[in-house]
Amino acid sequence: MSTTRPLRADARRNRARILETARAAFAAEGIGVSLDEIARRAGVGPGTVHRHFPTKEELFEAAIEEHLEQLTSKAHSALQADDAGSAFFTFLLQMISDANAKQDLADALAGAGINLADATLQAAADLREVFAELLARAQRADAVRADVDAADVHAIVLAALTAQRQRADLAKPGRLATLVLDCLRPG
Repeated sequence: MSTTRPLRADARRNRARILETARAAFAAEGIGVSLDEIARRAGVGPGTVHRHFPTKEELFEAAIEEHLEQLTSKAHSALQADDAGSAFFTFLLQMISDANAKQDLADALAGAGINLADATLQAAADLREVFAELLARAQRADAVRADVDAADVHAIVLAALTAQRQRADLAKPGRLATLVLDCLRPG
């Protein structure tokens, strides 16, 4: 039996604000941002941050886990769409746009040398599972080539993200990502 009490409403709001602030700070500046600076930007005291996240690594991991859970939720929503192909490509473009705007947290994670906890690994596995369903559904609808798998799509998404970042000055946001993603379409 767990002795952990649910958080009060104000504590939940503080935790959410800390996570949102931390995600933005880590994405823009890497893991070098101090907990005190995150507290300042979130408008809470350092003690509040330390109560929720005793170490910077725990805060960083919580930000990654929440990001993965949000992507999984978006993927679940895409599974409910009538047009499987449109839902698949819209999800990919949203993911690329989000990563481009936030300087993909995964990049910071890779350079930080942090070992992920089971909860974060499970969140990543959940996303992979839902994404595989999204891909298979789009392939059954003949909207995505049958000869690609999830690993191929991952590599192509990274290529699209790189293309977007190289040409961030384009007047048409998402244009290069769309061009790169077109290689997934049949014919």
